[in-house]
Amino acid sequence: MMALRPRIVSLLSSATEILYALDLQDQLAGISHECDYPPAALQKPQVTVSHIDASQSSNQIDEQVRSNLKMRRSLYGLDSELLSELTPDLIITQAQCEVCAIHYDEVLEVVAATDTLAETKILALQPRCWKDVFQDIISLGTAVDCQDKAVQLVEALQGRIDRIAEILERNRVQRPRVVCIEWIEPLMVAGNWVPTLVELAGGINGVSVADVPSQYETWSDVLAFDPEVIVVCPCGFDLHRTRQELPQLQQVAGWQKMAAVKNQRVFLLDGNSHVNRSGPRLVETIEILAHLFHPDQVPAPQLSQPVAETWYHWIESAR
Repeated sequence: MMALRPRIVSLLSSATEILYALDLQDQLAGISHECDYPPAALQKPQVTVSHIDASQSSNQIDEQVRSNLKMRRSLYGLDSELLSELTPDLIITQAQCEVCAIHYDEVLEVVAATDTLAETKILALQPRCWKDVFQDIISLGTAVDCQDKAVQLVEALQGRIDRIAEILERNRVQRPRVVCIEWIEPLMVAGNWVPTLVELAGGINGVSVADVPSQYETWSDVLAFDPEVIVVCPCGFDLHRTRQELPQLQQVAGWQKMAAVKNQRVFLLDGNSHVNRSGPRLVETIEILAHLFHPDQVPAPQLSQPVAETWYHWIESAR
């Protein structure tokens, strides 16, 4: 039986953020190497590592990932010895994407092979669309006997979204065509919950499809859509790392012809913290996008980290 106040290990950055939002950080015994928010989480023992060299170019990283998956090599490692020492009552992981975090099956294998984890429960989240984001908060809260607080958190987050909707409706905004770039080379346009974020922020999402994993796309499709706003938010990259990739965009044939580029409405967003994670800060992302899409109608939101680390207005003429 799970302890009254279970010891928890989170192998998912979004789950770690949810736990802190629910004031359950004292029960958090360990985290993954990707769990870096809030900053206090970095003081927790890390039980996973990445086998991908993230210092390489986006194209080289993509090749590493494809090669490892083709050879059935894991992209991440799990420290079974440390996990055993932490003796968690509950491990939170994911069963959706073996590129995003350590895979569910690997966690099952380690737990099954470790005597001290015989009573450990596993909660696997599977966020694929926007509704799953709030559902995961409720599921996690229920798993740790904190359902009421989880419901209150969801209601508060929904209230912030409702306020954005009210502003957009009151001002009868003209919705711009938007493309969110999740990977630069090769090109991927953000799917899953991101198209819904764009719509909630007052934009018209293009090229990608809501509730479907991000797919490889062609620049010809983007050019045909002719976005009025481009949001560059590579998966796993912070803002500084994203800025290093900008020369690749400038080399795209037809780049200068798109409305977003001509009108200087290209924005970089910290994809690692504000797009890829299906946690509470996605509501902050909606607020950011709404401001970027409609700066005269929607005020800039208060941010969980400095603006200089969150988003950047890329004006090519300044290069």
